Amino acid sequence: MWGFIGYFLIILLVFGVLIFIHELGHFLTARACGVTVNEFAIGMGPRLFSWTSKKHKTKYALRLFPIGGFVSMQNEDGIDEDVPPDDEGSFCNKSVPKRMLITVAGATMNLLLGFVIMVVIVFATKNLGSTVVREFAPNAISSEKLMVDDEVLKVGNTRVHTWNELAYEIMNSGYEPVDITVRRNGEKIVLEDVRFGTFEDTGATFGECDFLPYAEKATFPNLMKHAFFRSVSTVKMVLDSIKGLVTGRFGIDAVSGPVGVVGVVQTVSRQGFISFLYIISVLTINLGVFNLIPFPALDGGRFLFLAIEGVRGKPINKNVEYYINFIGIMILFAFMIFVTVKDVLNLIF
Repeated sequence: MWGFIGYFLIILLVFGVLIFIHELGHFLTARACGVTVNEFAIGMGPRLFSWTSKKHKTKYALRLFPIGGFVSMQNEDGIDEDVPPDDEGSFCNKSVPKRMLITVAGATMNLLLGFVIMVVIVFATKNLGSTVVREFAPNAISSEKLMVDDEVLKVGNTRVHTWNELAYEIMNSGYEPVDITVRRNGEKIVLEDVRFGTFEDTGATFGECDFLPYAEKATFPNLMKHAFFRSVSTVKMVLDSIKGLVTGRFGIDAVSGPVGVVGVVQTVSRQGFISFLYIISVLTINLGVFNLIPFPALDGGRFLFLAIEGVRGKPINKNVEYYINFIGIMILFAFMIFVTVKDVLNLIF
């Protein structure tokens, strides 16, 4: 029990750092664009601690509930009667491109952090697998069409550049016959309906890669290539997961909140610090991608409103936008509570 509590506190700390990085992106970009920031807060609810900068008059606060954070900008909603309409520091008076930049800056910081962590992981392990088949596992099903020394170029319509990408794409789409594009003896050919073994997890079926690749030399360009494409593959994994939930391929059991993540961290931490770093990388990339979804209350939703304003030449009614975002927040809170209750019940039973 105490072990679980310890890991739970670690996860809260990790989420706190990721949220801080996210809000820092909004904060720094707002400052760079000349927007007055009234408050930079980590957490929600009542303030536990706060400090006001004498130079910029920004209040820095730590709040009770560690479930988010925010950057409160001057006249952010354009309906503050206490602020002059022509105030230069008001968010609403900045150009649409500047407001778009501020809006996506938080998610961008999370994605950049994920890439930096992935660079550390790749440089630490230097385990670089290519997309060239070295050997097959015993009774490998894919060997019916694939051959040793085939260089895999595509799985389905997705281009692969590294072993990590290749293994993921087979896992994601190889649960049913899939076309594989390879380079064989210098010639590019398409192998139709290649089959792989499958396995079940959280109620879904996945493909199982049944061969091993040749290794690549750990040169600086190769290390950076693997870090970049491993980050890209993680972004795609998040998007595929969201798509799977929407289409029904993945059930609600595949969704986890902070409580559910604790169990994953407990398991992964036993495999070493690098595995723990990878989980953090996935979490921060997940946070960045999720926030860019065009859903009310998320950064992606706000970005969509700004895009509509740019096309129309005038903003959407602020009261309408406020109520749409409020409904979005309520839906997200309800979903978060539901997932947390599910994770707790799974933990108990």
